[in-house]
Amino acid sequence: MARSILAKMTTDEKIGQMIQADTAGLVDPKDVADYHLGSILSGGGSDPAAGNSLQNWTQLYESLQQRAVSTRLGIPILFGIDAVHGHNNVLEAVVFPHNIGLGCSGNADLVQEIGRMTALEMRASGIHWTFAPCVTVPRDERWGRTYEGFSEDPDLVARLGVASLKGLQGDNVSDPTSVLGCAKHFAGDGGTIPGTGKNGWGWDQGDTKVDEETFRRVHLSTYPPVIAAGALTIMPSYSSWNGLKCSGNKYLLTDVLKKEFGFEGFLISDWEAIKQVDPDFKTAIGISINAGMDMAMEPTAYREFYDNLKALVQEGTVPMSRIDDAVLRILKVKAAMGLFADDYDYRANPELQQNFGSEEHRTVARQAVRESLVLLKNDGTFPVDKTAKRIHVAGAAADDLGIQCGGWTIDWQGKSGDVTSGGTTVLDAIKSSVGPDTEVTFSADGAGAEGADVAIIVIGEQPYAEFEGDNKELELSAENQAVVQTVHDSGTPTVTVLFSGRPMIINESLENSDAFIAAWLPGTEGLGVTDILFGDHKPTGKLSFTWPRSIDQLPINHNDGKTNPLFPFGFGLTE
Repeated sequence: MARSILAKMTTDEKIGQMIQADTAGLVDPKDVADYHLGSILSGGGSDPAAGNSLQNWTQLYESLQQRAVSTRLGIPILFGIDAVHGHNNVLEAVVFPHNIGLGCSGNADLVQEIGRMTALEMRASGIHWTFAPCVTVPRDERWGRTYEGFSEDPDLVARLGVASLKGLQGDNVSDPTSVLGCAKHFAGDGGTIPGTGKNGWGWDQGDTKVDEETFRRVHLSTYPPVIAAGALTIMPSYSSWNGLKCSGNKYLLTDVLKKEFGFEGFLISDWEAIKQVDPDFKTAIGISINAGMDMAMEPTAYREFYDNLKALVQEGTVPMSRIDDAVLRILKVKAAMGLFADDYDYRANPELQQNFGSEEHRTVARQAVRESLVLLKNDGTFPVDKTAKRIHVAGAAADDLGIQCGGWTIDWQGKSGDVTSGGTTVLDAIKSSVGPDTEVTFSADGAGAEGADVAIIVIGEQPYAEFEGDNKELELSAENQAVVQTVHDSGTPTVTVLFSGRPMIINESLENSDAFIAAWLPGTEGLGVTDILFGDHKPTGKLSFTWPRSIDQLPINHNDGKTNPLFPFGFGLTE
């Protein structure tokens, strides 16, 4: 089927299939057809103009897909989105814990079920391609994308990455309840060194400077398992390996990934990543496409990309054989998804919409939350007695769904406050879980804890994503530290819960707490936190990252055996 379609295509139509534009960057919706676009994405913040409801997302997808299927060849677009912890761009969607928490659960069956729930909620909107799973291996948690990684351990990353992919794609990616996955970011994005990042001093989009043996053992080793599990799309990284951008590295993209690893799907560049390959856009396009890039994520410059690639083909800089190879790979993936089947219906399934954000899906997320929590310290205050006379809850994060969910939640960077609907904050979860005679008091600054039987302190990082999250010090904010200190000074027994996208430097606050729980970025289901807090379930989470004692220990040397971290990889109390 794919080859027969390719044989009918003009050069213009082939080039169009290699382009992915952004919904917010479309100069005119007619361009989907006029430029023969192969794909559309809605990147972070590229929301429907009418708002983020399921209905509006569905309408946006269907309106653009209708334009594609009405063209001469009727080739459907692939519609991509960053559904990285649930269908997190849509109001009322179930938002699951970020990958760092799932890594602490170590539960591959659960991760696969989360992928399945995510696919069902995505398909309720019609959207059928997510840029997940992330199979990066973060080795320095000062990197702003650390929470997107399951672990610092490549074996754990590979095992959970495979589970996530299987959940998303199901037994057959052509199933109308399955979605297309995308393993990312190939490769080495978790190993960049400070001072090489996009912001000039940080880590994100930086350079991984290691020998090939280390690069293969740590950063490449997660890809063969997900390819064997059926990965059909892979996203090359913004980052570089020893000074050469991955998006223009033919050895990595073609020789290693496609030939050695046997990857038969297609490569999709990251957001405007090709522009970073060379200062001249046209030159960059030629380098990247010849290196093996098959589809270009060009959110706003898609017309310019189209013209430049066409010129490169006419000049002979990019051979037609490379174009045909890329387009055939894209068409084969579309065929595998059933997009060319006679009975293909691009419209969203109304039956799936009825189960969107359902209690069934929230139950899975609640389990994921409680299995991801790691008990770091307990001097006997944990678990909390839900029949206590008074429980004082302290810290603004206790009543902030945005902090609880983190980045990539409705907004690209996330935001504090009521970022989405349908979720339960920890404060609300506490109020609904305690006995009828228990008084629950709350203060954002920690005041008023005196006389309470116990205080539950909830602190957390402000939401962030990517380079905005690069952090040199990893210190708790002054406000967070002050809350812990204030409650500690009251003499009230304390259990501290930390929302964060990575291990933080917590020494003083840990010392000032009788019990301490790393809750990561748990998502919308705060009842999963109270399941552990009140002892309804025992904590089972184990650290998927080494927890540093000081910032000077970063990056942790995983081979010398001499580092004395605050908590080692795999640590986690059960009571």
